[in-house]
Amino acid sequence: MKVLVLSDSHRSLRPMVEAVEREQPGQILHLGDLMGDTGELRYAYRDVPLAAVPGNCDPWTGEREEKLLRLGGHLVLMGHGHQWQVKHSLDRALAAARRAGAEVLLFGHTHRAVCYQEPDGLWVVNPGSIRDTESYALLLLEPGQPVRCSLANLDDGN
Repeated sequence: MKVLVLSDSHRSLRPMVEAVEREQPGQILHLGDLMGDTGELRYAYRDVPLAAVPGNCDPWTGEREEKLLRLGGHLVLMGHGHQWQVKHSLDRALAAARRAGAEVLLFGHTHRAVCYQEPDGLWVVNPGSIRDTESYALLLLEPGQPVRCSLANLDDGN
């Protein structure tokens, strides 16, 4: 399953739509700021499942700040990152993912894209800001297969 991971769209729909059109994902994950942006994506792509968590700019949603999902046989912990204070350190986020037994930790908030694997196998992924840098992440999650992660940018010309 190809999973498109977006974050920090801040009311910028065009690059989100471009990423969906380019990647044709089987699942979309949005990591907040602004969670309301997902409504238009849900409407435009009704056949693609979409999960979202609120960011620090989404206090009114009442949604849980963290979600643990099983996608393609893999456990994924998603959160915006402000609740883990990721701008200062990833320690709290990493600890939360390990406590949850997640194979993938997804967060946003910093607007800086990263995709790497910790020595214990945990994938750490921030897609960056789809508004500011037009960056996003892709996960390939298949049962019985290792997680694959990559970063992309709408300027890449893929």
